[in-house]
Amino acid sequence: MNQPVLYKQSFLIALLAALQAVMPAVVAVGTLYATVTFFGSVFDRSSQAIVVVAVLCLVLIQPPREVTTPVTTARITAVADTIFRWLLLLAVLLAVGYITNSFAAYPRRIFLTWALVTPVALILVTLTMQELMHHFLMNAFENRKAIFAGYNNSSLELARRLTNNPVMRLAVSGFFDDRSTDRLGLESDAKLIGTLSDLSAYVKQHGTDVIFIALPIRHLKRVMNLLDDLRDTTASIYYVPDIFVFDLIQARSGEIHGIPVVAMCETPFYGYRGVTKRLIDIGLSVVVLLLFLPLLLLVALMVKISSPGPVIFKQRRYGLDARELAVYKFRTMTVTEDGTQIRQASKTDKRITRIGAILRRTSMDELPQLINVLQGRMSLVGPRPHAVAHNEEYRKLIKGYMVRHKVLPGITGLAQVNGCRGETSQLADMEARVNYDLDYLRRWSPMLDVKIILLTAIKVFRDDKAY
Repeated sequence: MNQPVLYKQSFLIALLAALQAVMPAVVAVGTLYATVTFFGSVFDRSSQAIVVVAVLCLVLIQPPREVTTPVTTARITAVADTIFRWLLLLAVLLAVGYITNSFAAYPRRIFLTWALVTPVALILVTLTMQELMHHFLMNAFENRKAIFAGYNNSSLELARRLTNNPVMRLAVSGFFDDRSTDRLGLESDAKLIGTLSDLSAYVKQHGTDVIFIALPIRHLKRVMNLLDDLRDTTASIYYVPDIFVFDLIQARSGEIHGIPVVAMCETPFYGYRGVTKRLIDIGLSVVVLLLFLPLLLLVALMVKISSPGPVIFKQRRYGLDARELAVYKFRTMTVTEDGTQIRQASKTDKRITRIGAILRRTSMDELPQLINVLQGRMSLVGPRPHAVAHNEEYRKLIKGYMVRHKVLPGITGLAQVNGCRGETSQLADMEARVNYDLDYLRRWSPMLDVKIILLTAIKVFRDDKAY
């Protein structure tokens, strides 16, 4: 939606955007070929490696899909994003190599040299392409004039972002609204030009290029009248809904068979985002399982000999789209409750075994859920799944409770690293947990997942709510 506002259509801009998309693959393949040539040892599967690297680069190391981002992102953010995506690619390569048992075919010195040299080249190319896009956009077109019909939180915020981002090439002249300055509570950086009836004449006299209509949806008649008045101009017109009056989750615009729609509550893991999330889950789960395999076997033996009952406890919980799934955990209690009534564990719960207390304190009882992650039924990071009985209880008490099931449940989550774990003896405890879960859906990014994983590792041995 924002590309026509940014700049006029240009073949050169489209060409630069295409180059941004394919350049990571070109750089990675080029450095791989150069590394092989430098060491003078073309290994048997070099052609297969080049194909795999090229495909992974096209999937994982891509500039953000919104056209504004590559040219407006700070350099340090672009560097951090490139490094993160490169580490993700290496993790996937290692996982593929382990699964296919093909490590021996690739000389270690070549792989290590390539893994260290390539991110440097990628960073240099990324910054160069960003500067090219920035330079071209800043010099290709003159600034265009923009005005707003309607003053509210949404229009003010958009005006500020346009003003603070010169690469968008839009100069905001001011606002039109039928309310007085006193009633509007006009901010110091906002200028009221006139009333809505003055807008059409102003556009004709001052050569305005872009008009943002930010009137409330309930004023549909006024919007229609305004559109009629503006039919005698050549200005581009955009409608800006006042999104701040809604509690939106992953709101975005699009179309269905040519009909424009606005998503107001949706999963953050659509398109390439879902692919990125899944690859992170698979790569890290495989690595953790391999590293902790001896420990997992030892824990399983200790659970078996410490008390009668199964080693792995399976409990029905709600997963993606509120579909039931069996969550795996090391058994930590003398009971295996999974009915319509389930009593939550408390700090002095006599049902918890001795070894179970240690496992719960260190969260090692959750490690079997890595199998759930590999099955695609859970994620490393996401809202913690609750027992079906608890779900049915709290969905009736907490508004928006079921929205947390728009994504896969996680082994850890934003709520857990913010202290919301353990027993929810009061309704407010569960409400706080749900609020964090919904905030995770609003704010998700790969870096947020990495931050949560790191905070989880730090808090494992310092959480007094783990029991």
